[in-house]
Amino acid sequence: MRRPADAGGNSNENNWHTMQPDEVLDALGASRSGLTDSEVERRRAVHGWNRLAAVRKQSALVPFIRQFHNVLIYVMSCAAIVTAVLQHWVDAAVLFAAVLINVVIAYVQEGRAQAALDAIRAMMSPHATVTRNGRTLDVEAVELVPGDVVQLAAGDRIPADLRLIGVDGLQVDEAPLTGESAPVWKTIGVDDEDTSLPDRRSMAYSGTLAIHGQATGVVVGTGAQTELGRINHLLTGVAPTATPLLRQISRFGRVLAVVILLLSAATYALGVIWRGETLTEMFMMTVALAASAIPEGLPAIMTVTLAIGVQRMSRRRAIVCRLPAVEALGSVTVICTDKTGTLTSNEMTVQRVVCGGHDIDVGGVGYAPVGDFSIDGRVIDPSRYPALMEALLAASLCNDASLDVEDEVWVITGDPTEAALLVVAKKAGLDHDRETVSHPRVATVPFASENRIMGTLHSDVDRTPLIVVKGAPERVLDICDSQRSPHGEEPLDRLYWQRMAATTAAQGLRVLAIARRCGAPRNAGTLDIADLDSGFTMLGLVGIIDALRPEVAAAVRECHRAGIRVKMITGDHAATAREIGAQLGIGIGKPAVIGSEIASLNDTDLQTVVQERDIFARASPEHKLRLVRALQAGGEVVAMTGDGVNDSPALKKADVGIAMGCRGTEAAKEAADMVLADDNFATIAAAVSEGRTVYDNIRKFVLFMLPTNGGEALVVIAAILFQFTLPLTPAQVLWINLVTSSTLGLALAFEPPEAGVMRRKPRAPSESLLSRHFAWRVLLVSVLMAGGALGMFLWELRSGTSVETARTMAVNAIVAAEMFYLLNNRFLLEPVLNRIGLFGNKIAFATVVACTALQLVFTYAPAMNAVFGSTPLGYVDWIKAAAVGAPVFGVVELEKFMVRRRKARAALAGEEPKGGHTAAHR
Repeated sequence: MRRPADAGGNSNENNWHTMQPDEVLDALGASRSGLTDSEVERRRAVHGWNRLAAVRKQSALVPFIRQFHNVLIYVMSCAAIVTAVLQHWVDAAVLFAAVLINVVIAYVQEGRAQAALDAIRAMMSPHATVTRNGRTLDVEAVELVPGDVVQLAAGDRIPADLRLIGVDGLQVDEAPLTGESAPVWKTIGVDDEDTSLPDRRSMAYSGTLAIHGQATGVVVGTGAQTELGRINHLLTGVAPTATPLLRQISRFGRVLAVVILLLSAATYALGVIWRGETLTEMFMMTVALAASAIPEGLPAIMTVTLAIGVQRMSRRRAIVCRLPAVEALGSVTVICTDKTGTLTSNEMTVQRVVCGGHDIDVGGVGYAPVGDFSIDGRVIDPSRYPALMEALLAASLCNDASLDVEDEVWVITGDPTEAALLVVAKKAGLDHDRETVSHPRVATVPFASENRIMGTLHSDVDRTPLIVVKGAPERVLDICDSQRSPHGEEPLDRLYWQRMAATTAAQGLRVLAIARRCGAPRNAGTLDIADLDSGFTMLGLVGIIDALRPEVAAAVRECHRAGIRVKMITGDHAATAREIGAQLGIGIGKPAVIGSEIASLNDTDLQTVVQERDIFARASPEHKLRLVRALQAGGEVVAMTGDGVNDSPALKKADVGIAMGCRGTEAAKEAADMVLADDNFATIAAAVSEGRTVYDNIRKFVLFMLPTNGGEALVVIAAILFQFTLPLTPAQVLWINLVTSSTLGLALAFEPPEAGVMRRKPRAPSESLLSRHFAWRVLLVSVLMAGGALGMFLWELRSGTSVETARTMAVNAIVAAEMFYLLNNRFLLEPVLNRIGLFGNKIAFATVVACTALQLVFTYAPAMNAVFGSTPLGYVDWIKAAAVGAPVFGVVELEKFMVRRRKARAALAGEEPKGGHTAAHR
C-alpha cells in the first residue's frame, strides 16, 4: 500500500468532494478492504487521536484573579479600603463580600466558554463500524485515522469527516453543522470545486446524524482537521464582547475616578497650604470627600436590577445565562436571526396542492392534522374532489414516514417532508395505517439523489398492481404521458405542469410531483428503477414549506418600529430565504447575499454590504462570524440567534448570543448569553422591551444616586473652603451611601416599563450614561441637597445645638431629600402624578418605610450613636429635616414640566431640543 507523505486527512485543505471515490482512496493510500493494524498505528502517530484537543487547563486561581480587573470592582474595592482605613470593620466586610460575590459570578461565567468547547467535543461519535484487514470491526471513534473505511447505518452519528464511496439511500441531518432545515440525500458523485459545504452531497461530516439508509465512507479528516474541529478552533479564538452598559459604566467609572482623585488632591493641598490645617485633620476631611463621591451602592443595585430583569424575562420564556445580557438586549440595534426553527416552526407543512385543474390552498401549520382546504379563499370539502383524494392517497402510500400522537402532541418518525404528506392526507380524512392495509406495499425503489424519484409497488384489494411515484417535478414529468383531470385521464399538458411547478417554487415552497401507473412491473413482485421509466399518469404537485410561526411577522414589525433592523442569516437556499424574508418584511427589493459572495469580500467591503443587505444565505460558521464582526465594526450592537454548533462562534462574538432551547445543541446554548425556551423570535422582541426597561431603571438609579454623592461632596468642600466644622463625618457619609441610598434606590429596580418603550430608537452605543440634561439635573439636585443640609447644620450650630445633634439633623435632612427625590425619579421626564400615580410602585413606599426605620435606629439606638456619632432628636427636629427635603420634590417636578414644554414647542417647530427627552432615551 502506498504511503503518501501526509496520508491525506485534512478536510479543510483538500477538495475531496471534487474527486472520484477511487481517486480519494488512491490519494489516501487506502483500499476498500481497509487499513492494516500497523498502518493504523503509523497514521495515528502522524495525525493523533480522533478527538478535539482540550484547551490546556489553567490554574483556577489565574482566571479568578483576572476577574478583579474591572472598573466596578475597583470602585467597590476603593470604598472597602476607605471604610477599613476608618476602622468601620462591618461596612468594610460588607463591601469586600460584595466584591467577592461579583468576582465569583464573573468567574463562573467565564467557565461557560470552556463548557461550550466541551459541548462541541461531546458531539464526536463514541463508536464506529470500520473495515480493517478485510474484516468489519466495532471500534471507539477516537481510534479512527485518515484512510479508515467506515460503515454507516440509520441512527449512526458520523464519527469523522468522510468521503462517501458507497451509498444506499443515505439521508443525513446536517442541521447542527450547516443550518439546513431538511435532511440531505447523499451520493457518491463528484461535486464542483466551488460547492459550498451544505451542498456537498458526496461528503458526510463529523457530528451529523444518519437518519435513513446506509453508506460506506473513507475517513478524510479526524480530530481538529474535521469541520467540527474547525468550528472548535474558531470558538477558541473568539473573545466575548463587553455589553454596552459595562462599556458605559467603565467609561463613567474612569471619569469619576479621575475627578475624585483630582478633587481630593486639590482639596487636601488647599487645606494644608492655604488654610494651614494639620495633615491628620485634612487627611480625614479628604477621606470624607472621597467617600462621599464614590457611588458604593451602584454595583449592588445594578446587580439587583439585572436580576429582576432576568426574572421578568424568564416569565416571557427567555432564560438569561449571563447577567449583563439583560440590559444588552435592550441596547441592540441589529438582530441577526436564523431561519429554521426561529422564524419558522421547523415543521414541514404542505401549503399548496395542484391537481385536477385546481390550485388548492391548505391551512394549518406543523404536524397536527388540522386545517382547511380552499380554492380562491372558498373552503372546500376535499372528499368531493376525486383528483385531490387520489393524489393525496398516492402521497400517503409512497411514504416511509409515520405520524403518531404522544401525550396529545403529534410527532413524526422519518423524513419531515414525507411526514408533511401524511399530515395533508390525514387532513383530507385519509388514515395512513388504514390505507396501507387496503393497499399493502409489495416492493420499493428508494429515493436516490441521482434518480430524484421514489417508487412503491402495491397490491390493491382487487389484487390489481399499482405503482406510485413521487419526486422532482421534471423527473416525474419525464415518465408521464397522461394527467388526471376532473373528468378522468387526458393527455399530459407538460407546459402547464412546468409553469405550475415554477410558480410554486417561486413562492419558496419545495415542490414534489406525484404520479401513478396501474399494471404489473416487468418482474412480478419486484420493482426496480427500470419499472419507473414511462406510462405514468400525473396526479398533482404539492408545495411544502417550513411554515412561518404565526406570531413572528408582528414581532418583526415591532422590532422595526423600535428602530431595530432584522437580518436573516441562514444556511438554507437563497430562494427560500428571500421568500420567507418577503413574508416578514425583511430585505424586500434587495437580493440575498450567498456564502460564496461573503467569502470573496474583504472586511471593508463586507461592512458596506452588511449595512445594505438583510438576507444572507448558504452561510458557513466563518461567514456568520465575519458578518457579526462587520456589523460591530460599523458601530452596531448585535444580537445573534442560532441553534447549531456552526452558530457557536457567532453567538459568542455577538453582543447578545441567543440560543434555541428546544432544538438547540448544547454547544450553542453554552456559547450563548440567553436561551429561548420556546425557540420563538417573538420572545426576542418581548425580551428587548424588558432589556430597555432594565436600562431605564439603572439610569434612574444613577440619576437618583449621583445628587446624593454630589450634595455630600459639596457639603464637605464648603466646610473645607470656609473652615466650617465638618457637617458630615466619613462614617455618616458611608451610612448615607451604603444604607439609605441603596435601600431607597432598590425601589427603582422594580419600576414597570414607561410608555412607548418600544417606540423609540435604540440608543447610540457611544452614548454617555448621563446626557447633558441629566448632568444638569444632577447638579441642580446636588445644590438643593447640599444647600439644605449645610444651611440646617449652620443654623443649628448658631442656635446653640451641639455638633453631634446638628450633624444628625444634616444626615436626616439629606435622607429626607432622598425620599422625596425618589418619587421624582420614578419617571425620567413624565410627572409623578401620571397614569399610574404615586401608588404605581408599591415597592417605592415600602423602601421609604424601611429607610425611615433605619434612620430611627441610626438616631436613637445607643450602639449606632456610639459608632456614627449620632444623637436622639425631638419631633420638631424631624419636621425641620422634612421641610428641608420637601422642596426637592417641587423643584424637580417643575424642571420636568419646563423640559416637556420646551420639547413640545420644539416638536411643533420641527426641531429637537438640546438635552431633551429624546436625547435622554436615544
